[in-house]
Amino acid sequence: MKKTFLISAFLLVSIGFAGAQDSEEIRIPLIGETTPSFTAESTKGTIDFPDDYYGKWKILFSHPADFTPVCSTEILELAAAQDDFKKLNTQLVVMSTDSKNSHIEWVKSLEEIEYKGREPVEIDFPLVSDPGLEISKSYGMIHPKSSNTRDVRGVFIIDPDDKIRAIFFYPTTTGRNIDEIKRTLVALQLTDKRNIFTPANWQAGQDVLLPSPASKDAATMLSEDRDPNLYSLAWYLWFRKL
Repeated sequence: MKKTFLISAFLLVSIGFAGAQDSEEIRIPLIGETTPSFTAESTKGTIDFPDDYYGKWKILFSHPADFTPVCSTEILELAAAQDDFKKLNTQLVVMSTDSKNSHIEWVKSLEEIEYKGREPVEIDFPLVSDPGLEISKSYGMIHPKSSNTRDVRGVFIIDPDDKIRAIFFYPTTTGRNIDEIKRTLVALQLTDKRNIFTPANWQAGQDVLLPSPASKDAATMLSEDRDPNLYSLAWYLWFRKL
Protein backbone atom coordinates (compact mmCIF):
# COMPACT_ATOMS: atom_id res chain seq x y z
CA MET A 1 0.00 0.00 0.00
CA LYS A 2 2.81 2.35 0.99
CA LYS A 3 4.72 1.53 -2.22
CA THR A 4 1.64 2.25 -4.35
CA PHE A 5 1.15 5.58 -2.58
CA LEU A 6 4.79 6.60 -3.23
CA ILE A 7 4.54 5.70 -6.92
CA SER A 8 1.29 7.68 -7.27
CA ALA A 9 2.83 10.68 -5.52
CA PHE A 10 5.88 10.50 -7.80
CA LEU A 11 3.69 10.40 -10.90
CA LEU A 12 1.65 13.41 -9.72
CA VAL A 13 4.82 15.43 -9.05
CA SER A 14 6.27 14.43 -12.45
CA ILE A 15 3.08 15.43 -14.27
CA GLY A 16 2.96 18.73 -12.40
CA PHE A 17 6.60 19.43 -13.23
CA ALA A 18 6.03 18.63 -16.91
CA GLY A 19 2.96 20.85 -16.94
CA ALA A 20 4.96 23.68 -15.41
CA GLN A 21 7.60 23.25 -18.11
CA ASP A 22 4.95 23.31 -20.84
CA SER A 23 3.41 26.46 -19.38
CA GLU A 24 6.83 28.12 -19.29
CA GLU A 25 7.47 27.24 -22.92
CA ILE A 26 4.33 29.02 -24.16
CA ARG A 27 4.49 32.03 -21.86
CA ILE A 28 3.45 35.26 -23.58
CA PRO A 29 6.14 37.96 -23.22
CA LEU A 30 4.61 40.97 -21.51
CA ILE A 31 4.56 44.68 -22.25
CA GLY A 32 7.87 46.21 -21.25
CA GLU A 33 9.86 43.00 -21.68
CA THR A 34 12.56 42.48 -24.29
CA THR A 35 11.19 40.80 -27.40
CA PRO A 36 12.38 37.22 -27.95
CA SER A 37 15.02 36.97 -30.69
CA PHE A 38 15.14 34.38 -33.45
CA THR A 39 16.83 33.43 -36.71
CA ALA A 40 14.52 31.99 -39.36
CA GLU A 41 13.93 31.47 -43.06
CA SER A 42 11.47 33.80 -44.75
CA THR A 43 10.23 34.90 -48.15
CA LYS A 44 12.96 37.58 -47.99
CA GLY A 45 15.75 35.15 -47.04
CA THR A 46 17.20 34.40 -43.62
CA ILE A 47 16.38 37.06 -41.02
CA ASP A 48 17.76 37.72 -37.56
CA PHE A 49 14.97 39.25 -35.51
CA PRO A 50 15.07 41.89 -34.15
CA ASP A 51 18.75 42.63 -34.96
CA ASP A 52 18.15 43.05 -38.71
CA TYR A 53 15.83 45.96 -37.93
CA TYR A 54 18.03 47.89 -35.52
CA GLY A 55 16.69 51.36 -34.73
CA LYS A 56 13.23 50.60 -36.13
CA TRP A 57 9.84 49.86 -34.68
CA LYS A 58 8.72 46.31 -35.48
CA ILE A 59 5.27 44.74 -35.76
CA LEU A 60 5.13 40.95 -35.62
CA PHE A 61 1.95 39.27 -36.89
CA SER A 62 1.25 35.56 -36.42
CA HIS A 63 -1.08 33.51 -38.61
CA PRO A 64 -2.43 29.98 -38.06
CA ALA A 65 -1.82 28.83 -41.63
CA ASP A 66 -1.28 29.97 -45.22
CA PHE A 67 -4.13 30.27 -47.74
CA THR A 68 -6.74 30.94 -45.02
CA PRO A 69 -9.44 33.48 -45.99
CA VAL A 70 -9.31 35.83 -42.99
CA CYS A 71 -5.51 35.93 -42.89
CA SER A 72 -5.35 36.49 -46.64
CA THR A 73 -7.42 39.67 -46.35
CA GLU A 74 -5.15 40.85 -43.52
CA ILE A 75 -2.02 40.36 -45.61
CA LEU A 76 -3.66 42.30 -48.44
CA GLU A 77 -4.52 45.16 -46.08
CA LEU A 78 -0.99 45.16 -44.67
CA ALA A 79 0.41 45.32 -48.19
CA ALA A 80 -1.87 48.27 -48.98
CA ALA A 81 -0.61 50.08 -45.86
CA GLN A 82 3.05 49.01 -46.01
CA ASP A 83 4.26 52.40 -47.29
CA ASP A 84 2.51 54.12 -44.36
CA PHE A 85 4.34 51.85 -41.93
CA LYS A 86 7.66 52.56 -43.66
CA LYS A 87 7.06 56.30 -43.13
CA LEU A 88 6.58 55.49 -39.44
CA ASN A 89 10.02 53.79 -39.36
CA THR A 90 8.33 50.43 -38.82
CA GLN A 91 9.14 46.97 -40.18
CA LEU A 92 6.30 44.51 -40.69
CA VAL A 93 7.07 40.81 -40.11
CA VAL A 94 4.50 38.04 -40.63
CA MET A 95 4.93 34.51 -39.26
CA SER A 96 3.17 31.15 -39.40
CA THR A 97 4.08 27.51 -38.87
CA ASP A 98 3.81 26.64 -42.56
CA SER A 99 6.90 26.10 -44.72
CA LYS A 100 8.79 28.78 -46.64
CA ASN A 101 7.70 27.21 -49.94
CA SER A 102 4.08 27.47 -48.86
CA HIS A 103 4.66 31.12 -47.92
CA ILE A 104 6.16 31.83 -51.34
CA GLU A 105 3.18 30.32 -53.16
CA TRP A 106 0.76 32.22 -50.91
CA VAL A 107 2.53 35.51 -51.61
CA LYS A 108 2.50 34.85 -55.36
CA SER A 109 -1.24 34.27 -55.24
CA LEU A 110 -1.97 37.31 -53.07
CA GLU A 111 0.04 39.57 -55.37
CA GLU A 112 -2.40 38.77 -58.19
CA ILE A 113 -5.55 39.72 -56.27
CA GLU A 114 -7.44 42.98 -56.80
CA TYR A 115 -8.88 43.60 -53.35
CA LYS A 116 -11.50 46.29 -52.63
CA GLY A 117 -11.02 47.72 -56.10
CA ARG A 118 -7.29 48.24 -55.58
CA GLU A 119 -4.64 47.16 -58.04
CA PRO A 120 -2.56 44.12 -56.98
CA VAL A 121 0.29 45.12 -54.65
CA GLU A 122 3.75 43.59 -54.27
CA ILE A 123 4.22 42.33 -50.71
CA ASP A 124 7.40 43.97 -49.47
CA PHE A 125 7.66 42.44 -45.99
CA PRO A 126 8.89 38.97 -44.98
CA LEU A 127 6.72 35.97 -44.18
CA VAL A 128 8.66 33.89 -41.67
CA SER A 129 8.47 30.09 -41.48
CA ASP A 130 8.32 28.38 -38.08
CA PRO A 131 7.68 24.66 -38.76
CA GLY A 132 9.39 23.59 -35.52
CA LEU A 133 7.25 25.96 -33.41
CA GLU A 134 10.30 27.41 -31.60
CA ILE A 135 9.38 31.02 -32.42
CA SER A 136 5.70 30.45 -31.76
CA LYS A 137 6.40 29.05 -28.31
CA SER A 138 8.82 31.85 -27.42
CA TYR A 139 6.03 34.36 -28.10
CA GLY A 140 3.32 32.30 -26.40
CA MET A 141 1.43 31.87 -29.66
CA ILE A 142 0.66 28.18 -29.33
CA HIS A 143 -2.37 27.78 -27.06
CA PRO A 144 -3.16 24.07 -26.49
CA LYS A 145 -6.88 24.68 -25.96
CA SER A 146 -7.04 26.50 -29.29
CA SER A 147 -4.61 24.40 -31.33
CA ASN A 148 -1.55 22.26 -30.68
CA THR A 149 0.12 23.03 -34.00
CA ARG A 150 -1.14 26.38 -35.28
CA ASP A 151 -0.38 29.90 -34.11
CA VAL A 152 -2.95 31.91 -32.25
CA ARG A 153 -3.41 35.16 -34.17
CA GLY A 154 -1.21 37.55 -32.23
CA VAL A 155 0.23 41.00 -32.91
CA PHE A 156 3.24 42.44 -31.07
CA ILE A 157 4.32 46.09 -31.43
CA ILE A 158 8.02 46.40 -30.56
CA ASP A 159 9.96 49.65 -30.16
CA PRO A 160 13.49 50.52 -31.39
CA ASP A 161 14.90 49.38 -28.03
CA ASP A 162 13.35 45.95 -28.72
CA LYS A 163 10.83 46.30 -25.91
CA ILE A 164 7.29 45.01 -26.40
CA ARG A 165 4.92 47.97 -26.22
CA ALA A 166 1.52 46.54 -27.20
CA ILE A 167 -0.03 43.09 -27.66
CA PHE A 168 -3.21 42.02 -29.46
CA PHE A 169 -4.77 38.57 -29.81
CA TYR A 170 -7.62 37.79 -32.19
CA PRO A 171 -9.86 34.75 -32.78
CA THR A 172 -9.64 32.96 -36.13
CA THR A 173 -13.07 34.25 -37.16
CA THR A 174 -12.39 37.98 -36.78
CA GLY A 175 -10.14 39.95 -39.11
CA ARG A 176 -7.60 42.27 -37.52
CA ASN A 177 -8.13 46.01 -37.84
CA ILE A 178 -4.95 47.30 -39.49
CA ASP A 179 -6.02 50.91 -38.94
CA GLU A 180 -6.28 50.25 -35.19
CA ILE A 181 -2.83 48.69 -35.10
CA LYS A 182 -1.43 51.69 -36.97
CA ARG A 183 -3.32 54.09 -34.67
CA THR A 184 -1.76 52.41 -31.64
CA LEU A 185 1.70 52.65 -33.20
CA VAL A 186 1.26 56.37 -33.93
CA ALA A 187 0.04 56.97 -30.37
CA LEU A 188 3.03 55.14 -28.89
CA GLN A 189 5.46 57.12 -31.00
CA LEU A 190 3.81 60.40 -30.05
CA THR A 191 3.72 59.67 -26.32
CA ASP A 192 7.40 58.69 -26.43
CA LYS A 193 8.27 62.12 -27.82
CA ARG A 194 6.04 64.17 -25.51
CA ASN A 195 4.84 63.87 -21.93
CA ILE A 196 1.23 63.20 -22.89
CA PHE A 197 -1.35 60.41 -23.15
CA THR A 198 -3.98 59.70 -25.81
CA PRO A 199 -7.67 59.46 -24.85
CA ALA A 200 -10.22 56.86 -25.87
CA ASN A 201 -10.85 56.67 -29.63
CA TRP A 202 -8.02 59.13 -30.27
CA GLN A 203 -6.99 59.71 -33.87
CA ALA A 204 -3.81 61.38 -35.13
CA GLY A 205 -4.05 65.16 -34.90
CA GLN A 206 -6.71 65.20 -32.18
CA ASP A 207 -6.26 66.70 -28.73
CA VAL A 208 -4.24 64.71 -26.19
CA LEU A 209 -4.27 64.26 -22.43
CA LEU A 210 -1.84 65.64 -19.88
CA PRO A 211 -0.78 63.59 -16.86
CA SER A 212 -3.22 64.25 -14.02
CA PRO A 213 -2.15 67.05 -11.67
CA ALA A 214 -0.89 65.71 -8.36
CA SER A 215 -3.43 67.81 -6.46
CA LYS A 216 -6.15 70.43 -6.88
CA ASP A 217 -3.54 73.08 -6.12
CA ALA A 218 -1.44 71.82 -9.02
CA ALA A 219 -4.54 71.96 -11.22
CA THR A 220 -5.11 75.56 -10.13
CA MET A 221 -1.57 76.40 -11.19
CA LEU A 222 -2.31 74.92 -14.63
CA SER A 223 -5.41 77.12 -14.85
CA GLU A 224 -3.38 80.20 -14.00
CA ASP A 225 -0.86 79.35 -16.73
CA ARG A 226 -3.23 80.90 -19.31
CA ASP A 227 -1.91 78.59 -22.03
CA PRO A 228 -4.52 78.79 -24.85
CA ASN A 229 -3.69 75.23 -25.87
CA LEU A 230 -4.71 73.79 -22.49
CA TYR A 231 -8.22 73.14 -21.21
CA SER A 232 -9.83 70.94 -18.59
CA LEU A 233 -13.12 69.11 -18.07
CA ALA A 234 -12.33 68.40 -14.41
CA TRP A 235 -9.37 69.20 -12.15
CA TYR A 236 -7.85 65.78 -12.96
CA LEU A 237 -8.78 65.77 -16.69
CA TRP A 238 -6.58 68.12 -18.72
CA PHE A 239 -6.22 68.25 -22.48
CA ARG A 240 -3.69 69.83 -24.82
CA LYS A 241 -4.53 70.93 -28.36
CA LEU A 242 -2.14 69.70 -31.01
